[in-house]
Order: sequence, then C-alpha cells, then structure tokens
Amino acid sequence: MANVKVEHHFDFGSPNSYLAWKVLPEIEKRTGIAFDYVPMLLGGVFKLTGNQPPMIAFGNIKNKPQYEALEMQRFIAKHKLDKFKFNSHFPVNTVQIMRGAVVAQMEGNLPKYLDVVFRAMWENSKKMDDADVIRTELDASGLDGAHFLARIQDQDVKDKLMANTTASVERGAFGAPTFFVGSEIFFGKDRLRDVEEEIEKVKAA
Repeated sequence: MANVKVEHHFDFGSPNSYLAWKVLPEIEKRTGIAFDYVPMLLGGVFKLTGNQPPMIAFGNIKNKPQYEALEMQRFIAKHKLDKFKFNSHFPVNTVQIMRGAVVAQMEGNLPKYLDVVFRAMWENSKKMDDADVIRTELDASGLDGAHFLARIQDQDVKDKLMANTTASVERGAFGAPTFFVGSEIFFGKDRLRDVEEEIEKVKAA
C-alpha cells in the first residue's frame, strides 16, 4: 500500500469545518487512512488571499445564499448531523481557540480538544471568543482551561499558527475546510467524495 498523507486544514469558525470533522471518521474507517489536522487562522487566510466570508462575498447575489443553505441542509440530513446548530454569536473571533488547537497538538491531546471546541461552537452555541467561556468549556471536559489560556500567549504558539496559515495559502488554500491528499488540494465539505477517491487512487498506485 502506498504511503498516503491526508490533511484537514481547518478553523473552528467555519461551520463547514465542523461538518467535515463529523464525517471524516467514516472516511478514515473506510480507507484505513487517518487525517492529519492542521490548525490555520481563517481570517489570516482571507487577508493573504483577498477572500471574504461567504456571507459578505455572496450575500447580495440573488438565490446563491439560499442555495448554499439548501446544500448545507442536504449534507446535514445525509450524514444525520442533527446536533448541528448555527452559532448565535457568529462570527466568532477564533484566534484564541485556534492557538489553543496548536497547544493541544503540541501536547498530544488535539482529538479531545477538537471534540470540546467544535461541539461548543456548533452544537451548543457558545461564545468561544470569551476567555471565561473557553476556560469553562475546557475545564468541564477535563482539560486545563487556565493552562491553555496561558500557553496561547506564548510566542512559539502564535508563530506556529501563523506559519501554518501562511503555508496553507502557499499550497493553494483560500478558505476552510481545505484538504490535501499528498499534493492534491480539495476545498469544501462537498469535495469529500473526491478526497476519498483520491486516497484510494494513491493507495492503489
């Protein structure tokens, strides 16, 4: 079997990153390949690429926002993601929680951190740019909220998140979620079938 490197470049502020995160375990099980998670700052990606959030970029286009909402509902129904709830505080500044993802990755507990923060953002509608809310959510899960809030101020953590963001853009990213199968790039949760097909193609090579 070929060695397959598969990555999910994400930001907690993207509802589609959450929806993809919920579906990736199914793909991992079918393919036998685990995704590497790469925290990046979506605001930084937008700044570096001149992109805008869809609500701004397409908000005035007749029928497009409604169609995008329809596609999201189809995806949710298809994968039975009935716990999804659009965050009432959206848009949420994700700098703190994305730096927290870098800390979690450095310290070997990223899967648990992803579970806590994605659920807080897109199931429980928490205001995850409020330090007190972040601390409370992490503490309730058994993670040390005070430790995370202290570590995200460290320069190595800040530098790593920005390096991830810059590298993602240099490889072709312009939004989230972005996936890489080797050097092949795929954007958006709606390309997950293509991602899976590419994984199988590389495995069979």
